[in-house]
Amino acid sequence: MPSRREKIFNIPAVVVALIVLLVGIHALRGLLTARQNLALLADFAFVPGRFTVAFDPDRIARALDAAQTAGATQVAIDQLFLGDGRPLWWTPVTYVLLHASWAHVGLNCLWLVPFGAAVARRFGNLRFVLFCVATAAAGALVHFLTHIDDLQPVIGASAIVSGTMGAALRFVFQADTPFGFADPRNLAYRKPALRLGAVLTNRTALFFLIFWFVANLLFGIGARPLGFVDATIAWQAHIGGFLLGLLGFPLFDPPPAAQEPPSHV
Repeated sequence: MPSRREKIFNIPAVVVALIVLLVGIHALRGLLTARQNLALLADFAFVPGRFTVAFDPDRIARALDAAQTAGATQVAIDQLFLGDGRPLWWTPVTYVLLHASWAHVGLNCLWLVPFGAAVARRFGNLRFVLFCVATAAAGALVHFLTHIDDLQPVIGASAIVSGTMGAALRFVFQADTPFGFADPRNLAYRKPALRLGAVLTNRTALFFLIFWFVANLLFGIGARPLGFVDATIAWQAHIGGFLLGLLGFPLFDPPPAAQEPPSHV
């Protein structure tokens, strides 16, 4: 029998499409002027304060007054991102499409390759897309709850990346060999997912869980500005995406009989 040719890349097409989208958008932003980029951020980045205005406008007024001490430039930036004060309801999702630098988008895409691919194989294309939307919104929600009067924009796909890591905890450590989940034929994609209690008693999964939270805590403590308008890394959004992936996994996991891997490239 002729030998079956192995593909160079075993990455689901939906993950490749997401990476191409993220890289393509960042490349196109390089063609824009600084003013156009700020306008794009104002329209599509997630700004917590814009949502706070709807129920507590005085709180945002106090935040603007406090910004006076930072100078006229900071006040102008805050007012730009506050806009007309109306919530932009698409921004809890669209913020993940924008990044601060090539290093920022590159790192997120790098982590999407193993973990995004694993989750996409398990969920299938449509469920994976819905999962990405849900993790983006969960990341925005947690960031909002911890920065309720902040007028700094939040961007980056880290909430989605963290969500895929949380979801992967529910099944990848059932792989036949360490890191065997990289093979789409691995039985980990067919076995019932680990219950949450089993994750906490699985030594490898528990170690990964603890390592992830400790790393993000240290990451948050040492966060530095991303290089534009003094915005810092929104590590709380990472936690929101991760928790949605870990706890909301059953909402997206298809029945065992329906778990067919998506197309690969």
